[in-house]
Amino acid sequence: MQKLLRRTALATLAALAFGATGAALAQDIKPRIIRFGYGLNEQSNQGRAAKVLAEAVEKASGGKMKLRAIGAAALGPDTQMQQALVGGAQEMMVGSTATLVGITKEMALWDTPFLFNNAQEADAVLDGPIGQKVMAKLQEKGLVGLVYWENGFRNLTNNKRPITKLEDMDGVKLRVMQNEVFLNSFKSLGANAIPLPFSELFSALETKAVDGQENPFNTIVSSKFYEVQKYLSVTNHVYSPWIVLASKKWWDGLSKDEQKVLLDAAKASRDFERKDTRDEAAKALADLKSKGMQINELAPAETARMRDKLTKVNALVATNVGMELWNETQAELAKKRGK
Repeated sequence: MQKLLRRTALATLAALAFGATGAALAQDIKPRIIRFGYGLNEQSNQGRAAKVLAEAVEKASGGKMKLRAIGAAALGPDTQMQQALVGGAQEMMVGSTATLVGITKEMALWDTPFLFNNAQEADAVLDGPIGQKVMAKLQEKGLVGLVYWENGFRNLTNNKRPITKLEDMDGVKLRVMQNEVFLNSFKSLGANAIPLPFSELFSALETKAVDGQENPFNTIVSSKFYEVQKYLSVTNHVYSPWIVLASKKWWDGLSKDEQKVLLDAAKASRDFERKDTRDEAAKALADLKSKGMQINELAPAETARMRDKLTKVNALVATNVGMELWNETQAELAKKRGK
């Protein structure tokens, strides 16, 4: 009887030990250091969201996965980091979708001038089937898209004159992203469009190598462009998303549990980042005014004139991304607008 009890106890202990091991194995998470690069500084909306992402990854992985957020373009501009991800030399980053167009042509869809009327339209399309379809295309090129963050609606700053009408764009040396749609758009509007990496922008403005630039309010504030720019014109000419990316070479070596940790954390960071960005943008105009910038809003009639000037650019975008994707996006937006 005693032997039987001992045997039963041993069997129970063995089962418990196996169960504990099984539970540990069920969460297939290894200790990892993940380098996550971004372009803005730590005090920016990008920097704050990167911190939220890092904390979410550490918590969900029980402290095993540590995401090192490295800002201020210390790992290079977006294009350099993208190549590092493709090659497997860096694990993750967040950057502009506009700098991905040379890798995945469908990303040019988000560069379409005046595509979205408001942030709600942007969220619905980016997080819905169209946004996911565009993101999935990255995998063929060695990148994995996780979520879209918000950069925001872009507005113009310059030192030459207030942009109150289309003709005011004439001859303004305007820094734009290294992206064909942005170059074509601003050339069509009469500006002298100059492509430059973001990391070189402040010094280009300071030395007057360029007269102006275009970015969302948050970036104008966090990058202190008000120190080297006089005029801000509220144009809302493009809604600009950021995208959180992983190296496919690295991602494919992760377990399903590790991938889930990162995807869940990315979604949590997206929700935080969008709210944070919108809250900050609402205060930014007053902040920029208090710092001495002269602010004007573009009249609806002038916005319409700019739209008309960009018809050919939109047609080019449609051709480049594919008519099927273009028509699908327009149909989705028409549905959202109740047309």
